[in-house]
Amino acid sequence: MTLNQTIRDVTDRIIERSRPSRDAYLERMATAKSKGPARAHLSCSGQAHAFAGAGPDQDALATRDAGNLGIVTTYNDMLSAHQPFERFPDLIRAAAREVGGTAQVAGGVPAMCDGVTQGEAGMELSLFSRDVIAMAAGVALSHNTFDAAVFLGVCDKIVPGLVIAAQSFGHLPAVFLPAGPMTSGLPNDEKAKVRQKFAAGEVGRDALMAAEMAAYHGPGTCTFYGTANTNQMLMEFMGLHLPGASFVNPGTELRDALTREGARRALALSALGNDYTPVCDILDERAFVNGIVGLNATGGSTNLLIHLVAMARAGGIILDWQDFSEISDITPLIARIYPNGLADVNHFHAAGGLGYAIGTLLDQGLLHPDTRTVAGQGLNRYTQDPKLIDGQLVWQDGVSESLNDKILRPASDPFQPTGGLKKLTGSLGTGVMKVSAVAPEHQVIEARARVFDDQEAVKVAFKAGEFTEDTIVVVRFQGPKANGMPELHSLTPLLSVLQGRGLNVALVTDGRMSGASGKVPAAIHVCPEALDGGPIARLRDGDLLRVDAVAGTLDILTEGVQERPAATADLSASAFGTGRELFATFRRAVSSAEAGATVFGD
Repeated sequence: MTLNQTIRDVTDRIIERSRPSRDAYLERMATAKSKGPARAHLSCSGQAHAFAGAGPDQDALATRDAGNLGIVTTYNDMLSAHQPFERFPDLIRAAAREVGGTAQVAGGVPAMCDGVTQGEAGMELSLFSRDVIAMAAGVALSHNTFDAAVFLGVCDKIVPGLVIAAQSFGHLPAVFLPAGPMTSGLPNDEKAKVRQKFAAGEVGRDALMAAEMAAYHGPGTCTFYGTANTNQMLMEFMGLHLPGASFVNPGTELRDALTREGARRALALSALGNDYTPVCDILDERAFVNGIVGLNATGGSTNLLIHLVAMARAGGIILDWQDFSEISDITPLIARIYPNGLADVNHFHAAGGLGYAIGTLLDQGLLHPDTRTVAGQGLNRYTQDPKLIDGQLVWQDGVSESLNDKILRPASDPFQPTGGLKKLTGSLGTGVMKVSAVAPEHQVIEARARVFDDQEAVKVAFKAGEFTEDTIVVVRFQGPKANGMPELHSLTPLLSVLQGRGLNVALVTDGRMSGASGKVPAAIHVCPEALDGGPIARLRDGDLLRVDAVAGTLDILTEGVQERPAATADLSASAFGTGRELFATFRRAVSSAEAGATVFGD
């Protein structure tokens, strides 16, 4: 199939825009490649320090040229998604020994859960944790004793942070090893109904707690299609997972087999062998375009509009939101996974999963087929499914037709002809909206504004019964410079209640919404943010606004707003407590959401 012309044009534009920074990055990687395996340059004392704790692998590390695999892990047992990683280092070491190699845990990096910190002070550290993870992984690999690396991570900021680090060490091959989703529990739509009833005061906290525990009930990733599972999709579309690895449940024989094979594959890709494939050769402009297509085709998380920009910049590639919007305009929405539908990721995987999704998009010329991947053989390899037959891991051709067209459809007959994300631009600034879960009748709203400086004030107004007419709720001073850009997911239930009462409501914010943003239209990531004096800082209660996801506009209709002085806010409460004082430098240095909300320079 001929490559879609828009895909070709956007890719060419990204290549041209990125040429100076990409060339400089690749030159740095070429220099690192030329130095050869790192251990050879260490002093004998340095090597002794590095190998002293290696147990049965000590002799192999000291006397043989066997490849040494660095493990960067985000294991902790407070996150269900990362709890399975406790077992992975032993599996990886054993697999490395089978092929004459060795493996060491290079380091652990922090991993936090946005689900736990929603509406809490810790959420103000969440976005910055991505860059901390990148730096911590960089420290882990800085000992320079590794020929390849495997990265163990799943959730929201964690995979993007690990990708940023992997690109800093882009001369090394890397394989990303997921843990898989937890088995299905209470359906997500049932859980959402209980949340809405609690927000409306119709049920007590005991009912809410019971529903939440029935939904989040065991090891593995949350099963809705939020940022964590969007990350897993991206790692396949961009070629850093083994094919079909993303949504295999933890604790299964197939999951363990994929983990062992991932370790072996990472060693096989090192410069010591004949199939050297470093990260810098995999994550090129085409790979990122494939990731953006996957994001739109599956209705993925809005958080990736920030993360993909930051991830790309770590490899000298410059993305902007216009790239996302133009790709969205020609990418069909082929998946309905909660909150864009009733199915969870286990149902999606059973219906054909990522193998079918990649295959049908390739058939329509919507993906670059010739990208390099950890599996080799281009992206077509990712249409296959892993199977465990007689104890052996093999890949077989995936399904040629969806096994449930209410969850997964061919790109030639999609749920809707355009993707799940929309760039909004106008007199209020630039923002984005996840439209895949928003009904057509709610995608355009013109209403008076109610302006708040934090989400708690919105909750107080809701409980007081102040929302009685069509309203655009504006929550400002939530950008990265103001307070670290926390997600405002706790507003979703109450806004859904208002929508259910027949009111036309929308959210406009310079903050973030959850990767599971749902049926209420939300113009998020608005730039410039309020702390930078953007138009959102000049709004007052009663100003007439228009949010139009069809036309892609975000406008102030009241005259004279731009001439007002920008409002200020007391942000002192966000400066201290729960570790926030440690991140003052981050808040001062962070870039805008459009530029990836990162503290790393170009």
